[in-house]
Amino acid sequence: MTTTDEAITQSADPRRWRLLGLLGLAQFMLILDVTVVAIALPHMGADLGLGRDALTWVVSAYTLAFGGLMLLGGRSADLFGPKPVVLAGLTTFTVASLATGLATSAELAIGGRIAQGVGAAMLSPAALSIVVRLFDDEERNRALGIWSALGAGGAAIGVLLGGALTAGPGWEWVFLINVPVGMVVAILLVRLLPQLPAWGGDVRLDLVGALIVTASTGLLILGFIEAGDGGWTSPATAALLLAGILGYAVLAGWLRRTRHPLIDPALVIRRPVLSGTFVLFVGTGLMVAVFFLGTFYLQGAAGHGPLTTGLLFLPVAAATMVGAQLAGRLIGRLGARALGVAGLLVAGAGLVVPAISMSTPTTVVAVSVGSAGLGVLFVVAAATALSQVEPHLAGVASGILSTFHELGASLGAAVMSGVAAASLVDGTTAGFERAYLVAAVIAALAAVLAGAIIPGRPVSPTTHQETAS
Repeated sequence: MTTTDEAITQSADPRRWRLLGLLGLAQFMLILDVTVVAIALPHMGADLGLGRDALTWVVSAYTLAFGGLMLLGGRSADLFGPKPVVLAGLTTFTVASLATGLATSAELAIGGRIAQGVGAAMLSPAALSIVVRLFDDEERNRALGIWSALGAGGAAIGVLLGGALTAGPGWEWVFLINVPVGMVVAILLVRLLPQLPAWGGDVRLDLVGALIVTASTGLLILGFIEAGDGGWTSPATAALLLAGILGYAVLAGWLRRTRHPLIDPALVIRRPVLSGTFVLFVGTGLMVAVFFLGTFYLQGAAGHGPLTTGLLFLPVAAATMVGAQLAGRLIGRLGARALGVAGLLVAGAGLVVPAISMSTPTTVVAVSVGSAGLGVLFVVAAATALSQVEPHLAGVASGILSTFHELGASLGAAVMSGVAAASLVDGTTAGFERAYLVAAVIAALAAVLAGAIIPGRPVSPTTHQETAS
């Protein structure tokens, strides 16, 4: 069967929309797990006797494992087939969620979070590669719109769910709720998910390349975390970031020398992939700014409780999902470049309002408007980077995109933590106002760059067929 024949066959699969719903629900859990923990941390720390450093690692351990192993997960899906990788990742994530919810010490909690990140790194790129392979043409854009809406909405709903679960049955259920959901989704996927072809042949998994990229990505994320805590000029921050950059330089040399590289360097520098990862990197950083600044402002300076803060984020979640859905329907008609620039400008317009007039109503309304623009960006990024990728590269391309998602999230948190540092300590609004202004300026500058680098017309997969092979 040819690549074209396989794409047509899979796009006609009558189960594809149900499968999209199940895979989207699994992805929803992974993204939700980044923010759902935030509100539960004080209660978790009190029950387990966790200090500030341990609580930081409860969040960072998941992000490090998730972001660092994503390329390995995506490449594994290409070589061994996405179904076994999805099921292995979902099983690992579900069991790790149970272990974290039952943890009685810092070591068990952090270990459980690392295992959750490992499962997520297998599941997320493999699931996205299935979406790319099940749908084609305009249907693929609609599917990516739904996928992006669920992912973006998961971050916002996580704040609400975290507050409700912590105030209700307890912080443990922030993790334990994943267990029944994960079990049901896994059982249904075993029955419904087709055995999509593996593209490995005699190709071996590049474990050395996987080790280098995992270590390098982890060092960069650690550097961003350290920058948020100790500042950009601290020796620890500089050492971690430099080590991460040098690691990627070593990776580039290794990929050119090895017979079976983890990723084809030519894939990374394709204009659609490069521009799509840039849009996702910026969009994720701005989305994290929305949650980081919003949760601290609403609970600190504005004095709202965790449950009220969660409820105030509902319009943000709804607006993000609406923006993603509209983008999925319009991108085929308007093109990725126009939507990408528009999304960044709308995001910037929404984020600048709290810098001028900060109050609970203006912040919630304006940030909701800006988040609609961010929802557009997630669809633009996925459609630009993945829609023209050959099926046998869908997994590793998804891994590249997902890696930049985590890098953007880590950098966004670090930048906002540094700019808003004064307000985080004393509860005033000056630091928050500066941070919102910085976020708006970043969105405006990114809009200019996006207009220059996003392709103006689709690039045919056949253009790159020789390079990919």
